Parts: sequence; structure tokens; C-alpha cells
Amino acid sequence: MSIEVKNLVKIYGEQKAVNGISFKVNKGEIVGFLGPNGAGKSTTMKMITGYLQPTSGNAIVCDADVKENPIRIKQKIGYLPESNALYYEMYVREYLEFIAEVHRIQNPKNKIQQTIEQVGLTPEAHKKISQLSKGYKQRVGLAAALIHDPEVLILDEPTSGLDPNQIIEIREVIKQLGQNKTVLFSSHILQEVQAICDRVIIINKGSIVADDQLSNLQQATSGSSVQVTFKEALGIERLQNLPAATVVTKVDQYSWELASNDEESLRKQILSMAVENNFNIVSLQSGSKSLEDVFRSLTAS
Repeated sequence: MSIEVKNLVKIYGEQKAVNGISFKVNKGEIVGFLGPNGAGKSTTMKMITGYLQPTSGNAIVCDADVKENPIRIKQKIGYLPESNALYYEMYVREYLEFIAEVHRIQNPKNKIQQTIEQVGLTPEAHKKISQLSKGYKQRVGLAAALIHDPEVLILDEPTSGLDPNQIIEIREVIKQLGQNKTVLFSSHILQEVQAICDRVIIINKGSIVADDQLSNLQQATSGSSVQVTFKEALGIERLQNLPAATVVTKVDQYSWELASNDEESLRKQILSMAVENNFNIVSLQSGSKSLEDVFRSLTAS
């Protein structure tokens, strides 16, 4: 077990930011940690890494208690915080040399070059950090988290500030790292999590509201839905009048998504309505819920 969180609590004054959460992450897993702003994601990550002391409960990383072994934990973890604090007056290589020295890395020159290439910093490696775009600053932070070859990666918004091409590149880096490391990362880009993770943990108001394989969450929260496309343009009232349709959403002029608690009955009603009105159905298929749909259903106030 690479990460184990047990009844973790963090209280600020009268506010309970994290409310007794527990979860485990195994080696080789890439787990998405999701939640609305203020849900407790960053606070939890800071407690796992030892940068913030919990009010109660504890976290275990690589079989070591975070409170009892803070130095060892920091050797095992690569952490990219949401704020990504950097020394802007330093050059990229100079900064990574400093981080390598902190971790007492052997052959730092080779390791620095390898890490620069790994995160795609090569074109900007000669510059001062202050001269970099936000996306490249984010890469410097990721390089600092990776340079000591940690067993566990805690990444808080790792793709923040990156353009679409850079996001794809960093996604591939994370997927590659996840083959032999434990990765826990948060992101507000739900499509990004869906592309990288098989498992997600969703936290809302300091409590975990879901922890499962993404496919299971989609099935459990979605109910049933049907996507239908007609050759003709229809008014929404025709579909809203179908008894088995609970929610009708217009996709475009000819396509609709209909939610239902009885998909089989809904299909039959759509077919009957089309026959009675001489409508032509181009396609009729089961719908699937995106991670965004799952997220909204679990965190809506």
C-alpha cells in the first residue's frame, strides 16, 4: 500500500475543512482526486505530504506514518502544490540543481537533463524562471517533483496553465509514471481525469462522496438514458410527453438525449411515437454519462 489515509480531520476555527476521510491508493494506480473549490482537496494533499498537520487521524505513505517520519516521507513523495512556488530569480537548471542538492542526488547533471527532457522543458531550460510562461513554470514545478525519482506523486492541478498540446504531453508523462509509481492528482479539467484515471475519489464539503472505478460510478449514478436522432426536426414537447422520459435534453436540431428509469419502455415509446407520426429515426442508442455528469450529480448542493 503506497498511500493510506485514516480518519483524517482538519479544522480551521469553526470550519471543518476535512471531515474524517479514509482511502487507500495502491502502487501503480493513477487516482483522480476531485471536488468543487473548497471541498478539501488541497488540504488533504498537504496533510498526506506532511506540509500540514492534521487535527486528528493520520496518513501512511510507503508504510511510514507521516507525522512520525516527516523527512522520510518527503524523500518518498514528489509534490507539486497548487501554488507551485518557485524562485523566479533563478535559472531553470540552477533551480533544479538546487532541488537535486536538497535531495542529495547522485550524478545530478545527468538526472537534471533527463528530467528536463521528460517534462518537455528543453526549449526553455536556458532561461530564468521569471521569463517563462505559466505553462512552462508549471513544468518546472513538475520537474522538481520528479527529479529525486519518488515512489509516490502528489500532483495538485498539474496541468494548470497549459495549452491543449501541452496538456496532452503532460498527460502522457503522468500515464507513463503511473506504470511504476503511485499517482494521486487533482484537476478541474474533468476530461483530463477521465483520460488518465480508471479510479476517482470525489470529495465534497470535506467528506468523500465517491471512491470507485470510473466505469462503476458512471453506471451507478447515471440511471438509464437514450440518445435518438431523427431525420426531421421535432419540438421538445413531443418527447417530453413520453411517459418513460424523465429528462429531455436537446443536443441539436435533430438529436435528443432522454433520461429514464426504464430504458426498455422508453425505447418502445420512442419507436411507437415515430411510427404514429411517420418520423424517421436515424439512430437510437444507449447514452453514457461523462465524468462531468457524475461529478455534478454527487456534488450538487
